[in-house]
Amino acid sequence: MIERPSRIWKDLPPDVRLAAAAAFWKPDDSNDAALQQAEAIMAIAKRLNFRPKSAQALPEERLAKLLAQMNDVSDAVATRALIAYHFETQRPLMSAFLDALGVGHDNGLITDESLPPPDAARISEAAGRVREAFPGDAVQLYLRTLKALDGETWANLAVE
Repeated sequence: MIERPSRIWKDLPPDVRLAAAAAFWKPDDSNDAALQQAEAIMAIAKRLNFRPKSAQALPEERLAKLLAQMNDVSDAVATRALIAYHFETQRPLMSAFLDALGVGHDNGLITDESLPPPDAARISEAAGRVREAFPGDAVQLYLRTLKALDGETWANLAVE
């Protein structure tokens, strides 16, 4: 069974969750980001007993702290936060893993639209090489995120 992004969110240490929440609120031109931010505003407003417009007016730093305190975010919000976190803070780790795996990327963003699932041995070797260079918890979070967000491509990825 593939892990849900909202489950990963619940497991994040407070400092990582705050960093992910801060990255979540960074400006992004995608419609999906705007929808997920609106969903988070609604949840924050409900939690604070505010009108959504009042919650939306809060500073980004306050919104990040409030979002980080929430355990019950949707998969959509958790997905956006995890992706934003990794692209904001973990590009070297992502690039190193994809390089070790031999997957084409642009600074951690996979460029191959039709990436076939890498075999388990190659993934295990690449993960081992990256674990030598980066903190194990950061590597584990990245691998869990990959598997949760694209279980088909990463079907051969074993996560703890």
